[in-house]
Amino acid sequence: MRFQGRTVLITGASSGIGAALARRLAAEGAHLVLTARRLEKLGEVAASLPEPHGDVRILECDVTRDGQLDEVVAQVQRSGAKLDIVIANAGFGVAGAVQRLALEDYRRQFETNVFGVLRTIYAVLPALSRPGGQLAIIGSVAGHVPQAGASAYGMSKFAVRALAESLRAELAPEGIAVTLISPGFVDSDIRRTDNRGVVHEHAPDSVPAWLRVPTDRAAREICDAIYRRERERVVTVHGKLIVFLYRHAPWLIRWAQRSGVRARPEPAAR
Repeated sequence: MRFQGRTVLITGASSGIGAALARRLAAEGAHLVLTARRLEKLGEVAASLPEPHGDVRILECDVTRDGQLDEVVAQVQRSGAKLDIVIANAGFGVAGAVQRLALEDYRRQFETNVFGVLRTIYAVLPALSRPGGQLAIIGSVAGHVPQAGASAYGMSKFAVRALAESLRAELAPEGIAVTLISPGFVDSDIRRTDNRGVVHEHAPDSVPAWLRVPTDRAAREICDAIYRRERERVVTVHGKLIVFLYRHAPWLIRWAQRSGVRARPEPAAR
């Protein structure tokens, strides 16, 4: 019960890592504020939480819309609760080579993955507990290792990584910790989501099952990193290996990419 009595806000909590984090944190005694665009999916997540659990609020929120996160925080404060931990998890991935993408694809990617994180930070910072508050930002191994066919997604996650590094030093004097989470391949809807952010639930996952880490296992590791207030946690063994190789043997990664290793394709509607 490491998070007993603490209030945790999670963006993008309707599926994947966000939903798994909600279940894990509920099992460890946290009060939850769950937000996402799909309110009906949030209801399903709330219904799946293990009993007993703390207070749970589900609120519809789109991180690309100005003011919506501010209203979420205002509702939490009106209830008399305080925010202890905020997990900026909402995001998706634009796939495709530069020649096949338009500027609008890059804008859409940054609007969610970068400016959505910034909107979250601006909305929650005044309400975060001091000292002891914490921001956990979900980045990606793609924020360490560029990949052909994923420039938009990689650019957004490199930016998020830089943001986390800068915030860590800025917020430390206030007693607020910043933890960057950089997952590898985890079971989620991200590879079933097209370049406009639409989820194709019946699309096959482009990553083989043997390489994907179950979301519940990833959530346990992420919660451990948050509890320890770590600077960064690279999640999944293969993610740690890829980051290590890119740091110490980048020629090997470049060779693999020249040999035809490419990012996932954009899922198509059936």
